[in-house]
Amino acid sequence: MARTAHIVRETSESHIDLELNLDGTGKTDIDTSVPFYNHMMTALGKHSLIDLTIKAHGDTDIDVHHTVEDTAIVFGEALKQALGDKRGLRRFADATVPLDEALAKAVVDISGRPYCVCSGEPAGYEYCMMGGHFTGSLVRHVMESIAFHAGICLHMQVLAGRDPHHIAEAEFKALARALRFAVEIDPRVDGIPSTKGAL
Repeated sequence: MARTAHIVRETSESHIDLELNLDGTGKTDIDTSVPFYNHMMTALGKHSLIDLTIKAHGDTDIDVHHTVEDTAIVFGEALKQALGDKRGLRRFADATVPLDEALAKAVVDISGRPYCVCSGEPAGYEYCMMGGHFTGSLVRHVMESIAFHAGICLHMQVLAGRDPHHIAEAEFKALARALRFAVEIDPRVDGIPSTKGAL
């Protein structure tokens, strides 16, 4: 059965049209109308091997916050939908990813219980502007939105870093690599990977 999802979400603040395939090759077609976010979501698709198409626009004349948040919400919802009953999943995965001086670690549990912990970001990172529109505070907000709407547990830790762009990109790539293995089907897993019998 195909592990795919297509979700359209429209509000007075944004319009998001997102398609994904968990069993893809990392093919992406991203246009969120926020250039730096395009860069991050392209990296997320590429390094997770999730085929990802996003067409999003919104009230970016006011702020990019709504479009960024709503895209993350829909990505989380699509991830949850595509995972189905989670039968045969590896479920747990972690990845540590460097980008020059930056180093980020993501740990994922496809648990069905939403939780997100982000730590280690340097002081002032949340105020840094990347690409002219995207603030460091949005990185954590994206991670939280994905985790809560996908129903996954995510721990994101910045272990080192100075350049805000490098830190953000290492975080997105670490999440991508952790997801790549957590959502993979393990041929040795029979049924739901939980002692409860449900996720």
